[in-house]
This record gives sequence, C-alpha cells and structure tokens, in this order.
Amino acid sequence: MRTLAVGADALLLEVDSAEEVAALHAELLRRRAGAAGAAGTEGREESAGLEGVRDIVPAARTVLLDGVRDPRALAARIAHWTVPPLAPADGPPPVTVPVRYDGPDLAEVAALWGVAPEEVPGLVGGIGFRVAFCGFAPGFGYLTGLPPRLRLPRRATPRTAVPAGSLALAGEYAGVYPRSSPGGWQLIGSTDAVLWDPSREPAALFAPGVRVRFTEATA
Repeated sequence: MRTLAVGADALLLEVDSAEEVAALHAELLRRRAGAAGAAGTEGREESAGLEGVRDIVPAARTVLLDGVRDPRALAARIAHWTVPPLAPADGPPPVTVPVRYDGPDLAEVAALWGVAPEEVPGLVGGIGFRVAFCGFAPGFGYLTGLPPRLRLPRRATPRTAVPAGSLALAGEYAGVYPRSSPGGWQLIGSTDAVLWDPSREPAALFAPGVRVRFTEATA
C-alpha cells in the first residue's frame, strides 16, 4: 500500500486491485465507526487517527480520506494494519435489480462468451456484484464481480445516447446508466429501477460497498 498526503488534512491510499480497494474501504468504515464509540485500550488503538475523518471515498485503485488530523501519523499506523479480504457475502443483503435482457449488444456479448443469448440472464444473475465506487454521472456505480472469462472490451465506437436504465458491461465492470448519456459500454439489458432520485434518502440506489444482484424481469 502506498500513501500520499493531499493538502493539509487528507490522505490518499493506493493499492493494486479493486478487491483490495473494497477490503480497505470496508476496514476503514469499520474502524471509523469504532472511533466514535471506542471502548477500552484496544478499541482506541484500532481507531486511532480516524476520529476526525469526514469522508472515505473509494475509486478504482485508491481510497481518499478527508478530514485527517495528522496525515503522516495515520499513514504510519495504516502501514502496520492487517486488512482482511472481503468475502462475497460480507455486508447487508444485496440490492435486487430486475432486468429485461433486451440490450442491442446482447447477441454480440453472448457470442463473445460462447453461449446462447438466452443463457446470459443466468450467467449475470449468478454473479454477486459489489459497488466498487461511483462516478461518471450521479447514481452511476462501477460494479465489480465479473470473472475474468466474462470481461469484455468497450465498443470500438461509443454511442451518442445510451438510454437510462441500460445494464452495461465493460472491462471488469458492470453498471446501470442512471440517465441518458453517451457511452461505449456493451448494452445487454434494461431496468426500470431508479438509480438516482434527489427526493429519496439516500438519493443513490448504489453506494460504495453495496452488494447487487440482477434478476430477470418477469414482464
């Protein structure tokens, strides 16, 4: 793990994989929660340095801590942490998203996977996805969990408008477009789930660390 001070009160932690980001993010959240009510010497030591942290923001290979009182001291402590790997079933029950497998790239994706189009829903539905980080547009989550054999290249020519609710794949990620926008991912289905609603609490259906399951819509 590599650490970099960002300004006066932030710290950037860099690791080598999305799996390490997920594990580190979960460990930081756990320790920060303990900082608020740490009991005993062990609890205080475990959460030391995280008391003032306001935000913990994961990305593809980094986690940003904002509101660190002493970045240098916290970096030294983190260097000695043991961060356990995150098991697929760790965390609350998954968010279930019904999907119609009607995407314009479904047949092409099935061919790349070496299966019939009607087998794609079963393959995707059998994967336990997890939101690694959010970006691109409000409500867009980058979901990890695709095994290497199902990872796909982006389209050679991006579309100028991808419909809202499109389930898409690219590289190691899956995602659902929260609104119509340009995009170069492979489109395999669509959903009526609302990914971003400012009147809802929380506004985003997907947040870092949330587990996601895609089911085949019945109608």
